[in-house]
Amino acid sequence: MTRLAGKTAIITGAASGFGEAMARRFAEEGASVVVADRNLLGAETVAGDLGGKALAVHADVTRKDDIDTMVEAAMQRFGQIDILVNNAGFSHRNGSMLGVDEETFDLIGAVNMKSIYYSTQAVVPIMERQGSGNIINIASTAGLRPRPGLAWYSASKGWVINVTKSMGVELAPKGIRVNCLCPAVGETPMLGLFLGEDTPERRAQFKASIPLGRFAMPQDVANAALYLASDEASYVTGVAMEVDGGRCI
Repeated sequence: MTRLAGKTAIITGAASGFGEAMARRFAEEGASVVVADRNLLGAETVAGDLGGKALAVHADVTRKDDIDTMVEAAMQRFGQIDILVNNAGFSHRNGSMLGVDEETFDLIGAVNMKSIYYSTQAVVPIMERQGSGNIINIASTAGLRPRPGLAWYSASKGWVINVTKSMGVELAPKGIRVNCLCPAVGETPMLGLFLGEDTPERRAQFKASIPLGRFAMPQDVANAALYLASDEASYVTGVAMEVDGGRCI
C-alpha cells in the first residue's frame, strides 16, 4: 500500500523510539521523510535504511535556528511539506515534583512545548501556501490522566493536547489538520525515566495499570500516526487519540 505516496513528512526525534518507527512506517507507505534528530549519526542510520527518499537533518528542537534549517532543508530537497510530526520529547525522572531542578524544568518546556511554537512558525506558512497540511503532535496519556511522580512532564503534555485543539480550530479554514497522539509508557529509550528505575518490579507495576497488559510499542504509535497522516483521516482534526492499551479508561 502507498497511503502517503507523493507526500513529504518531517519527523523530529526520529533517530530512535516512536519517531524512528514513524519514519520507517511512513516511508513504507510511500512518503519522502526528513529524519530530524539532535543525534545526527542515528538520524543518518535511519535515513540510510530508508534510501533516497529520506533525508537526515541535525535538529535540536529547542533551537529556533535548527528548526528553521530543518524546514529549509526539507523544502530544498523535496519542494513541499505535507506532514509535520512534533515527536521529540523529554521528561524528568519519575519522582517528587520538588526534586526537579530548574534546568530540567526549563528543558521540559523547551523540548515539549516551545519546539511546537518554533515548528508552527516555520511550517504553517508553507502549508498555507500549499493550501493543505497535516500536523501531528505527540502528547501522552500523562497529559490526560496524570499520576504522581511525573508532575511537570504531565503538565507539559497537557499543554500539547490543549494547543493541538487550539491549532486545529484556527488552522482548519486553511486546510491544515492538527491532531495529537497520547501513547502509554512505551518501549523506548526514555522508559527508565518514566519508571524511575527500570526494574522487573517497576515494569510489572506499570503494566498492571494497562488493561491490555503491555507497554506501547513503537509500531503501535507509528500505525496510529499513519492513519492521522493519511487521507483516510481527512475529516479528523483537533483530536487527542489515545494509544494506550486502555490505560485512560
